[in-house]
Amino acid sequence: MKRHIIIFVALLLMFLPLTVKAQEYYAANMNPESSGPVSTIYLMPNVYPAVIQEGDTIACMWLGDFIKYSPLTFRSTKDQTAYSRLIRDVKRTLPYAKEIAGIITETYEYMETLPDDKARQNHLNKMEKYLMDAYTPKMKKLTRAQGHLLMKLVDRETNSSSYHIIDAFMGSFKAWTYNLFAGLFGNSLKVRYNPYGEDRVTERVCVLVEQGAV
Repeated sequence: MKRHIIIFVALLLMFLPLTVKAQEYYAANMNPESSGPVSTIYLMPNVYPAVIQEGDTIACMWLGDFIKYSPLTFRSTKDQTAYSRLIRDVKRTLPYAKEIAGIITETYEYMETLPDDKARQNHLNKMEKYLMDAYTPKMKKLTRAQGHLLMKLVDRETNSSSYHIIDAFMGSFKAWTYNLFAGLFGNSLKVRYNPYGEDRVTERVCVLVEQGAV
């Protein structure tokens, strides 16, 4: 089974020094002699556009959405342990799911530039070999539960089940064969991700991991 599983914000408060002298030091990389507006501020390790308003140098940056969840109350130590295990598993599999989603997008966009079905099939064959070589060693290190979670997270990142992805790129026969093989290990490539139902706790953990909160 493992061989066939094809793969904010933590708001950083950048405390500006309280004195104008220190602010000029950061902006001096751009324009050390000028007291007028500057276009860049260096708050290491990042660089931001900046403006000066009433003597204060203000960095301009985009902040993504931040989701705040209420604390969880566990009914038992077993439930708390299961939640901790879910955090561990999401941290391990979510990066793979995002990698796979990126590969799928890149593959689809590249295939759109190919002249005919033969060229597209040749590219798919090469991609299949690459994925097997690159990800089989990684997938072998996943537990059965992590493999099942990975398939759901691929759906989360692509809005498509693993079965549908294989069907779309490699054909119905391979999708059926891979799903049959997965069934021997108690899994299904047709499994879907439901963030508002049975996977709502998983979605909570995914968001917290993405925000760097856990």
